[in-house]
Amino acid sequence: MDNPAKVGILVSTAQLAEAHGDDDLIILDASAHLPGEGRDPAAEFAASHIKGARFLDLPGLVDRTSPVPAALPRADQFEQRMRDLGVTRGSRVVLYDDSKLRSSARAWFICRMFGLENLAVLDGGFGKWKAEELPVESGRPDPAPSDFKVATDDRSRVRSKADMLANIGRRTEQVLDARDAQRFSGETGDHVHDLPGGHIPGAVSLPFPNVLKEDGTFKRGDALRAAFEAAGVDLSAPVTGTCGSGVTASVLLFALELLGKEDIALYDGSWSEWGADPATPKETGAARGT
Repeated sequence: MDNPAKVGILVSTAQLAEAHGDDDLIILDASAHLPGEGRDPAAEFAASHIKGARFLDLPGLVDRTSPVPAALPRADQFEQRMRDLGVTRGSRVVLYDDSKLRSSARAWFICRMFGLENLAVLDGGFGKWKAEELPVESGRPDPAPSDFKVATDDRSRVRSKADMLANIGRRTEQVLDARDAQRFSGETGDHVHDLPGGHIPGAVSLPFPNVLKEDGTFKRGDALRAAFEAAGVDLSAPVTGTCGSGVTASVLLFALELLGKEDIALYDGSWSEWGADPATPKETGAARGT
């Protein structure tokens, strides 16, 4: 492992409630949903959200000029969004979601890519916050804009289709697929992206819910480590996460960061790019060890 287990990137509802109202604290709702769910994160935020929170609009943080489906945003997009939300370099930012996808992990990956350091995810998200009857409100806040500037655009943890093709021959990075076992194996198609099932050759399967407890909070310590090891992941070697479009793979990467692991990366295009290209090699069948 690269570093001792990290705890600062994950905050409990109790910790957030204690810090609630601090001048430098900004809470961002990073909810995003599968298209088939018929949910509108903006409308749901307006109806009810953590008191004082602001709406990140994660589904809108996509580079539509890129040929990659649902590509990570450009620096100028991110910078403008942070300005509109009143985020400054000195802000303490807590991300949360009300999504089955645990989409706040995707927002965490994006924020880290652009150099935000004082950053955490709310463990258990809005569901746990509501269950504990902590303060909520409705409406759409209108924060004063900031002069936020992006500190860096670090793509060293981002992998392209070309990178993934090259890795098939080298196998220098383990490829970890966060989708369910049925789509991974090809037993079912990828109905979200209207593609056949299957996986990148050599990938291993770890459905992202396996790193979570029943209440939606993250497993920790030995229990979290065991989830990766059971999937056949060597925690001493580099890992690249993939999924349907780069959202749930971020959950696995966040969990690896909780274990102190830093040699992690995200395949930006994921199966929505790989599976749609007739020239890319695909495999079907169960993951190793299953």
